[in-house]
Amino acid sequence: MADCLGILETTGLTPALAALDAMEKAADIRLLQAELNDFYGVVLKILGDPAAVSAALAAGYELAERMGGAPLQAIMPRPASAAWPALESRSEYNPLIEQDVVFRPSPPSASPPASDLPSSRKDSRFMPDPSFALGLIETQGFTAVFEAIDSACKAANVEVVCKEKLGGGYITVVIKGDVAAVKAAVDSGKQKVEGLGKLIAAHVIARPSAAVLSLLPKS
Repeated sequence: MADCLGILETTGLTPALAALDAMEKAADIRLLQAELNDFYGVVLKILGDPAAVSAALAAGYELAERMGGAPLQAIMPRPASAAWPALESRSEYNPLIEQDVVFRPSPPSASPPASDLPSSRKDSRFMPDPSFALGLIETQGFTAVFEAIDSACKAANVEVVCKEKLGGGYITVVIKGDVAAVKAAVDSGKQKVEGLGKLIAAHVIARPSAAVLSLLPKS
């Protein structure tokens, strides 16, 4: 087990994924797991040495705060062995939002940092084109997100990756494409939300990190 466990909790999936991308790009850390609650929240659990975890949390916290994610953070040097059954959650399916709520991209005690994985272990759908981007549009309400994604797909050559629920009416649609197309699509989608629902966040992640990609559906 790594020397240090870092926790970053945000409101909204979009700020969480953006923060995770910033954390992995800022320092040599590894994602242990991501966990959703049924009331808007996402908690990211990362592993690494204390300096790396501290640097990563600083980067993730700053971005999540700018995006309105109301982040909370904690650093736990050498967590107590007896605490791990609570700190590391088992797989769980939430029937209320009809999806899994615990996501573990790789075993925490064995896998190297994502940057060290051989190319065969990386998600070939996305890596490694530097022009590739993910776009996220998160709203409170189905009507708003449906209108937003229709507008986004009409505005540029992008593909829908997934639609994720977070509870509390929060829904995120993730799209992919080249950076310019994704930016155009997200901008168009944002404009459709007004009057139809509440925009929680909209964001473009250029050349997303392996940890972010590992949380997306593989089918």
